Amino acid sequence: MPTWVKDHAALQQIDMLLFDDFSGHCLANTVEPMRAANTLAGRQVYAWRFLTLDGAPVVSSSGMEVTPHGALSGCQGDMLVAMPSYRYRHFVDDTSNRALRAAATHYTIMAGFDAGAWLLAAADLLEGRRATIHWQELDSFAETFPQVEAQRLRHVQDGNRITCSGALAAFDLMLDLIGQRHGQSLRLEVAALFMSPEITPSHAASVATTQTNILARSRSVARALALMQAHIETPLTIVEIARQIGRNRKDLEQRMKAQLGATPQAIYRHLRLIQARKLVLETDLSVAEVALRSGYEDPSAMTRAYRAAFGATPRQMRSGTG
Repeated sequence: MPTWVKDHAALQQIDMLLFDDFSGHCLANTVEPMRAANTLAGRQVYAWRFLTLDGAPVVSSSGMEVTPHGALSGCQGDMLVAMPSYRYRHFVDDTSNRALRAAATHYTIMAGFDAGAWLLAAADLLEGRRATIHWQELDSFAETFPQVEAQRLRHVQDGNRITCSGALAAFDLMLDLIGQRHGQSLRLEVAALFMSPEITPSHAASVATTQTNILARSRSVARALALMQAHIETPLTIVEIARQIGRNRKDLEQRMKAQLGATPQAIYRHLRLIQARKLVLETDLSVAEVALRSGYEDPSAMTRAYRAAFGATPRQMRSGTG
């Protein structure tokens, strides 16, 4: 199945193991992309719980109290994210080590976000694996756990172990995981919803090719996406987009197909249809006006493309009959 669209992936249970002084920013950047994916997919593709070691409430570094759904013991799922932040070394003890090792038998993937890699490594769950941690702690991490291959990357996936360096990297990682499991179409919709830097002009010039993403985005692709997003109502030709980013059309097509699994034409069309759906659901504009604001001169052409993309016409979706 192509990476652009995947419609049938099963529900995933993602649990967050929280500790006092956890980063609320990191937690939000982990959960909100999943919430958005559920909304945009039109079904529940992710479920999540907040857990603590003992089931007691925890307080974030900013004073936000979270009452967990329960204690880690006895829970199981597809991925457990250990999410300590400040004072993370305080939580390394026999209790947490035993709990994490036990959890590794009940969760398919064990992950450590922010300083979570330290807890996983202390529990011997990263031995022989590549991993990262918040970069302020990376040198100390490498010295303390020589059996782990520490890497100065934003996030690292090594088999069924995932580590992430901080809150902003958590958002990028969740986008990539959404793309891997549900296709790049849904990934792109989530990115557009949150005005992700990879598709917004203000940041496009500074997005560089990097190994820090599971699905690396090149500077050229990021700039092309930004141009598409900036020219929804009056679309540019693919030739013009390629010219503006200093590439030829064939090269841009090859890069987008390799990195996003679809042609520039398909990606641009989908961005325009995302805009159309937003207008359909959030405004009372006529279908003809929605079409114009989404780069379609012919409302009928927009309606056909809309139905092919979303399984219902604009009128059906607006009335709830689609």
